[in-house]
Amino acid sequence: MNLSPDIWVWVSAFLTLCIFSFLFRDNLLYRFAEHLFVGISAGYFIAITWHNVIYPNLVIPLFKQGNIIFIIPFAFGILYFTRFIPKLAYLIRLPIAFLIGWGSGVAIPATFQTYIIKQTQGTLLVPDAFLRWDSGLWAVIGLVGVVSTLIYFFFSKERKGILKPTANLGIIFIMLGFGASFGYTVMARISLLIGRIQFLLGPWLGIIK
Repeated sequence: MNLSPDIWVWVSAFLTLCIFSFLFRDNLLYRFAEHLFVGISAGYFIAITWHNVIYPNLVIPLFKQGNIIFIIPFAFGILYFTRFIPKLAYLIRLPIAFLIGWGSGVAIPATFQTYIIKQTQGTLLVPDAFLRWDSGLWAVIGLVGVVSTLIYFFFSKERKGILKPTANLGIIFIMLGFGASFGYTVMARISLLIGRIQFLLGPWLGIIK
């Protein structure tokens, strides 16, 4: 065992062990590490937002260059603070409504283009994939999965005849997709756990290299 002489390695190890202590039960050390992480993250996010977003995109154009049009986003930003004034708290609905409306207008077409149109094009417009022996089977499975999933979400016609088993097949593909996503999430968390254990046994304790 070769303990690290670096004080910051000891601080990192202490905070890691504080988080791991939650495996036993909720305790003061875990809450300390949790609050510290949230506080530092919030402070870092505020600093990054100020230097990378607010200052170059609002302060400079409005107060240094005199572009009056930027008074509109400035006013919308100020309205967020009306939440702390009970008599004016209703005004916060204006920037929130604008943000949700604008965000939906930007996100929905991009999501539709990425996850629906492009996926459909990739499934239907690549006929060569069905002819190659190494990818033909997967291409057929992908095509069946896309069609059956789309039929499952087609509610304009009663599910009778061939539509019913096809929709049921679509449920299977949907569950496979959810399962794969969940498995990927678990794998990512396990990777983080392995990284922390390697840190404790390596840079901190010096047991492994």
